[in-house]
Amino acid sequence: MEEKIKTIGVLSANHFSAQLDRVRLRTGRLTERIRIEHPEAAAMIPFLDERHIVMVRQWRYAIGEETVEIPAGKADHGEEIVSCAQRELEEETGYAADRFLPVSAYCPAIGYSNEVIHIFAAGGLKKSSRQLDVDEISKIEILHIDRVFDMILKGEIRDGKTIIGISLFLARQKRGEIPADFFK
Repeated sequence: MEEKIKTIGVLSANHFSAQLDRVRLRTGRLTERIRIEHPEAAAMIPFLDERHIVMVRQWRYAIGEETVEIPAGKADHGEEIVSCAQRELEEETGYAADRFLPVSAYCPAIGYSNEVIHIFAAGGLKKSSRQLDVDEISKIEILHIDRVFDMILKGEIRDGKTIIGISLFLARQKRGEIPADFFK
């Protein structure tokens, strides 16, 4: 167990805050730890049919390149995670879903952030009247799931939530854990 001695500094932004703390390790040694407070997020694998997924292209400032990903976004304060999933799916792809099937939840940066991303498979897609978020999304792509998995294996897709979501969905499908009527 680590004991917080004091907070050295804090940075606050719209959707997260970061603090640098002085802590005492269980061995008694003093060191610093950074902790990022981040809202929960939802990511969706939106299936048009059994084999085709709606993916998004967007610029990622931190790595300086455009990526291909499953749609995702942060939950608003007090927003239920499935409501967040539906809202983000519509904002980023222009589709609404009839069904959300939980695939997994994970902590993408457990060493310094409390963020949890909930991954869902989304089915029963229908075009929505909602306008796309053009500030974030540069293009929507419909890709065959095998192509997406190949892109992951070739390193063309490096986004963690996409790799985890697609891989776990395929594993659960292989184990018979995805209901046969999910894609209808």
